[in-house]
Amino acid sequence: MKKRLFDLAAVIRSKNSGPFELTLDIFFEDRAVYEAVKASDALTEERIASLYGISREAVSPIVFYDPALGCKITFERQVSSGSSEDRDVYGAQQHMPLAALEVDI
Repeated sequence: MKKRLFDLAAVIRSKNSGPFELTLDIFFEDRAVYEAVKASDALTEERIASLYGISREAVSPIVFYDPALGCKITFERQVSSGSSEDRDVYGAQQHMPLAALEVDI
């Protein structure tokens, strides 16, 4: 059964990880849901690259942190924070492509 990550996670957020990177955080309330998403292989560097229209090399290794039922995804920003081309200085509005990701669990 496919479900949007938005419907599975308690928190999905984005923020700057310095001026040249963005970090996406995902937290779950239910261990079984967390484990199912982790095991589904829905969250891969290739999938993140595709979602955000960036190269696979721009995505850092994805980190799952079992004690917090969380996942951290970091990738290079296409433009630096605060540059004239930047539309989201704080990187706080970049999580929606991830939230809409369908996960087969």
